Amino acid sequence: MEKIDDILKNEGDVNVSPLRKAWQNEHIGPETAEILTEDEKYFLKQSLSTPCMNALKSAKGAWIEDIQGRRYIDFHGNNVHQVGFGNPDVIEAVKKQLETLPFCPRRYTNRIVVEFAKKLASLTPGNLNKMLFAPGGAEANSMAIKLARIVTGRYKTISMWDSFHGATLDTISLSGEAVFRKGIGPLMCGDVHVPPPDIHRRFMDIGKPEEWEILWAKYIEYIMEKEGDIAAVISEPMRSTPYIPSKEYWQIIRKACDRHGALLIFDEVPHALGRTGKWFTCQNFDVTPDILVIGKGLGGGVFPIAAMIADEKLDVAGNIALGHFTHEKSTLGTAAGLATINYIEKNNLIEHSRTLGAYTLEQAQKMMERHPLIGSVRGIGLFIGIELVKDRTTREPAAEEAEKVMYKCLSGGVSFKLTMGNIITLTPALVITKEEMDFALGVIEKSIEEVENGK
Repeated sequence: MEKIDDILKNEGDVNVSPLRKAWQNEHIGPETAEILTEDEKYFLKQSLSTPCMNALKSAKGAWIEDIQGRRYIDFHGNNVHQVGFGNPDVIEAVKKQLETLPFCPRRYTNRIVVEFAKKLASLTPGNLNKMLFAPGGAEANSMAIKLARIVTGRYKTISMWDSFHGATLDTISLSGEAVFRKGIGPLMCGDVHVPPPDIHRRFMDIGKPEEWEILWAKYIEYIMEKEGDIAAVISEPMRSTPYIPSKEYWQIIRKACDRHGALLIFDEVPHALGRTGKWFTCQNFDVTPDILVIGKGLGGGVFPIAAMIADEKLDVAGNIALGHFTHEKSTLGTAAGLATINYIEKNNLIEHSRTLGAYTLEQAQKMMERHPLIGSVRGIGLFIGIELVKDRTTREPAAEEAEKVMYKCLSGGVSFKLTMGNIITLTPALVITKEEMDFALGVIEKSIEEVENGK
């Protein structure tokens, strides 16, 4: 089989590899094989998702279960599972809403959508009080760029290489991953890309790691000065690999945006609510954007909904349609979202994310001391990355080893996503217990040890 280009592994582990086929040959039974064959018959092939690896029967709490009855603690979940799969409060709220007002046509509003918006506005920092809803994060990011263009009268943007803002044509223009952009042809004009502040993947040997990210913050400021007409800087406040910039990095960019009349847009779609130990990831950096975009787990893992939340002073586009989506005033999505927020508050999941995340990070750092295959460990709250390298000095990514570790972990009952080809990304349900986390860390360490020993 042709070798898979490592650059195509940035967003996740690819779905066509010899190791995946070998895992399937060992683990997939006749019933699952039949479903996978039918799935492949009717769905277009695409990287990352189709053809599929396995077929699921159920999902509950922090776990998923396949058709053959094997359970996996899920550290991926497409980041929709903040309050756990099948959360009873969310399901009950959606059922109740189905019985009264299952859909709200355009030109009308409803009580639940207003209550949800009011609740979000009470949680967001600064004056982020005005919002629009959309079916997904890509659409919400699209609205954010439209609004930035209208507010500033400009169209140019600055975004990061290796970033991800959605899979639509406009959002892949902003994004920086080859798996979405390669071979597509002309993209949206005016998109300026800059290196991300990833101190673990420095492509030039300049300065100390902490100086590296500041260099790129000042480079962004330099571009704003030279271009003179940048509409917005759009970025994830912390990339989902994860790598975590310093507060200073974002504060430099915030001040530069203010000085040059550009908006700062934070894409927190995969972070949603509470994963980093605060309601919103940007609060970890003491920086408030002009526009905040959230999604994925916002619908409680039951219903797709995303939100573009803007500073109230940006409410200036009443004469055009920013979104105009069919489910803009979704009663089911907002019922699920309100139940999700209430559940997080009721069960103190933000504090749980903070404390269990700190414990997990500490355990992963101890694991690193025991295993040379681990090159770095980083994270905030329950958003943790374990990077595997062939050599800690050269930092050469251990992509093949990481894939072997992933499939060994699947065999042991732990599911996660690989990003950048070699980073074990752990984003569990926030309802995960310490005992479940210890189980997962044990499986991960055992798998790493076996790969190190050539098994």
